[in-house]
Formats: sequence, structure tokens, C-alpha cells
Amino acid sequence: MTYPVVARGAPGYPPLLAELHDPPARLYLRGGPADVLSLPAVAVVGARSCSAYGSQVARELAGDLAAAGVVVVSGLARGVDGEAHRGALHAGGITVAVLGCGIDRDYPRAHAELARRIVETGLVVSEYEPGVEPSPWRFPARNRIIAGLTRATVVVEARARSGALITADFALEQGRAVLAVPGNVLGGRNYGAHALLRDGAKLVECADDILEELPLGIRDWGLGTGESKESKTTNPASQDPVLRRMTEGETYDLDELSELSGVDRVKLLPRLLELELGGAVRRVGGGRFVRFRGPC
Repeated sequence: MTYPVVARGAPGYPPLLAELHDPPARLYLRGGPADVLSLPAVAVVGARSCSAYGSQVARELAGDLAAAGVVVVSGLARGVDGEAHRGALHAGGITVAVLGCGIDRDYPRAHAELARRIVETGLVVSEYEPGVEPSPWRFPARNRIIAGLTRATVVVEARARSGALITADFALEQGRAVLAVPGNVLGGRNYGAHALLRDGAKLVECADDILEELPLGIRDWGLGTGESKESKTTNPASQDPVLRRMTEGETYDLDELSELSGVDRVKLLPRLLELELGGAVRRVGGGRFVRFRGPC
């Protein structure tokens, strides 16, 4: 099977990833378009052998981030990584899994079905060509890509020598935000996350703590929708393809809005986030959106 490849310096290569001092020469892709890798993204990482608390926190944080239009990036590993992917998918959002092996491998194998669900709307990516086996040294290299694709890295449950701390170190090297979730002081599961907090990482209790660290509005990410600045400030309801199809007081899910507006789901989530930040749209229960009478 042939997999799409995005080479460094070519159109579609993620601009944030290119800022690394050693960005991958190429990325192999499974799933949606490469444009997904240029959407606003946050890494949610942590222990493979996480507690029930860590699992729940990872799912809920990732779900809330995805519902806000943020792409959730993680490593498809057991524990926190897998729960972060599941939380984003459950919220109807987009998630990206970065592999430490060949693009044709699902590692661990137990996550083959999870990978299949991810590629329906998001991406599985790797810098390694098909056939490359997972090796211990490949995972720290994988972690630099997770950090490089995102503006912020959130650590949920990490022991003193957790690979999640390597991801956090890469994020710090790039001047990206590093955040950590506090946890139980017994058993050592949270020693690494608490060390980050002592060193100045922002404490995370909810998704809003993470969103506060991100640039306000999609335009700040360099993700313009193709509309001119004037069209967004002059009669936005008549100009915006999403607002134009929304009736005040009625709620819509992503599939309905995508069909009505003709905007692809990949572009629709960040657009809804921008409209929400502007006060034109509000999120309601069940991952649905409602048009608000306030100004855009």
C-alpha cells in the first residue's frame, strides 16, 4: 500500500513542526488531509500505566478541547495517550496519533481499532516508512514530533522518568506552553507532573486552563478561512457561510452544519471556535452549537 508523504519544505508541511531544530525530513500519513496538521493543536500525554483518575482526566480534557475546535495530539500508547484520543473522538473532534514505528503499523496492536477510528476524521502520522519496527529509541524521537505539532503540551500523570516528560522538554525547547495536572501524592504516579508544576508549569484543572494559553482566535494561528478581514467585520451573519445557515435558537451538530454550510468538518471545528470566541456561537450539551444573538 502507498501512503501519502509530506516532505519538509513542501506545501502542507506543518509550519510549527518546521520550527524544530531537527524536524523530520518527511511525514507519512494515514487518514485525512495534511491540512489537519496545521490546525490549532494541543498535546495530551502521560503514563502508560495510568490510574482510573488519570484515564478520566485525559478523556475529559481531550473531549473538551476537541469540542472547542482544538486538535488533540498524542502517541497512541496505552494509558493516557489512548484515553486522550478516545475523548476527542467521543466529542466528535479531530485527533492525531504520532507513531514511533512504520506508518503501516498499529502499535500497540491492541489499538488497531482506535487507529481506524482516528483516521476517519483525523490522522495517524510517522516519520518512518512502512515496515519499520517499533524500537525503544524511536519513541523519544516520536515525542519531539508530538511537541512540535502543538502550541501546548499537557502532562497527565507522569512518573519521574516518564516519556511524557521528554515531550514536555521538547515543548520547552521550542518556547511552547507546558501544563500539568495535579494528582495523588502517593505511589509515585504523579511525581513527574508535580516536578513540572514546581518548575513553573501551569496547573490544569479544566480545559479552560489550557485554552487560556492559546492565541485568541484562529487568525492568530495563521489559519485564515480565506475570507478578507473586512468581510468578517461587516455584516458577518450575511457573509459567513456557517452563520448564514444557522437559525437563532436551533441547535446543530457538526455533521448538520457541515452539510448545510458546505464547509468541511476539518475546517468547520476551528471556524466554530472563532465564532464562539467572537460571541456569535455557543456550545451546548452533546457537542451541539447554537447561534447567539450577540455580536460576531
